[in-house]
Amino acid sequence: MKKLAALLILLVFVTGTTAVARAAAPLKLVAKYEMPAAVKGRFDHLAADVPNNRLLVTAETAHEVLVFNLRTGKYLRAITGIEIPHAIFFRDDLNRIYVTDGGAGELRIYNGKTYQQIGAVKLKVDSDSIGYDPASHDLYIVNGGGDAHEPFSMVSVVNTTTDKKVADIRIDGDTLEAMALNDAGPLLYVNNPSKGLVDVVNRRTHSVVETWPVTMGKRNVAMALDQATHRLFVACRSGVIVVLDSETGKELQTLPIGTGVDDLIFDPASKRIYAACGSGAIAVYGEDGPDHYTHLGDVASAQGGKNEVLVPQMNRLFITVPPNGTTPGEVYVYQVQ
Repeated sequence: MKKLAALLILLVFVTGTTAVARAAAPLKLVAKYEMPAAVKGRFDHLAADVPNNRLLVTAETAHEVLVFNLRTGKYLRAITGIEIPHAIFFRDDLNRIYVTDGGAGELRIYNGKTYQQIGAVKLKVDSDSIGYDPASHDLYIVNGGGDAHEPFSMVSVVNTTTDKKVADIRIDGDTLEAMALNDAGPLLYVNNPSKGLVDVVNRRTHSVVETWPVTMGKRNVAMALDQATHRLFVACRSGVIVVLDSETGKELQTLPIGTGVDDLIFDPASKRIYAACGSGAIAVYGEDGPDHYTHLGDVASAQGGKNEVLVPQMNRLFITVPPNGTTPGEVYVYQVQ
C-alpha cells in the first residue's frame, strides 16, 4: 500500500512538472516603460541602439521620436518636428539616426549625439518601411503610391555613407509595406498588399524580377526571412503568417496569429518567429525545420500593441502599446524564455 501511494505521488509530481514545463510561456513580461502623459495616439516602428543604450520609438500622432534608456526605461528626450514618423534606422559607426517622415515625404537624418537634424533626402509622401543592406550601406525605403495620388509606388535607395539617393525602383501598386533583404544574394522581397503580391527586386539592377501572389492570407504587411532554410514569412492582417519558398515563391502553409499584425521578427539564433498583433497578443512559433513549426503560445500584450523590436544582446523583446483612457502609452518589455 505504501509503495502504491508513493508511486501515485511520484506520478502526480512527474505529470505536474511536465505540464508546467509544457505550459511555460515563451515570453515573460518583466517591465513597462511609461510614455510621457502628453504623448497620445498611435505608434509605429521602433529601434534599439544597443551601444548607446537607447530605445527609439516613433510616436506618429505626437510627431516625435521618443528616446528611452534601453535598460532602465527612463525617458530621456524627444526628437520633435517630424510630420509622420514611421521607421527608424540607427547607423552605429557614424552615430546617425535615420527617420522616415511620411507626411513630409523625406528621410530625415540626425546626429546621434546632439539629436540635431543634419540632413534630409527628398522622397515622395508616405515614406514608410525600410530595409538595410549592411554590405553597401544602402537603405531601401517605400514611398509614394496612393497618398501621392499615383497608381504606382517607389522603393527608393539611399546610401547612408553619402546620404544621397542613388535609385528609385518603380513598383505597380498604390501601397507597399515591409520588406526583407537577402544578405546572401541580390534579392529584396517587398510586400505589396494593394495587389496581394510579394514583389521580388534585384538590388544590383534596381528592377522587379518576379511577382509572387499571396493567396492564403489577406493584406500582407509584415515580413521576415530565414535565409538558411529559404523560407519567407509573410504576415497578414487577416490573422495568418503565410510561409513561402524564398527561391520559388511557392506558398507552403499558414501559421495562425492574431489580427492587426504590423511587425514580424525571425530570430535565426533561437529559430523563433514573433508576430506583434494589434488584437493584443504576440504569437510565437518555433521553427523545427524548414516546414515544421511549433506554436509556442500567444503571449498577452495589449490592444494596439502591433510594433516590436528584438534585442538579442539582452534577450528581450520590446512592444509599444498606445494610451488607453487614463493609462498612458507604454513599452512592454519581455524576457525571452
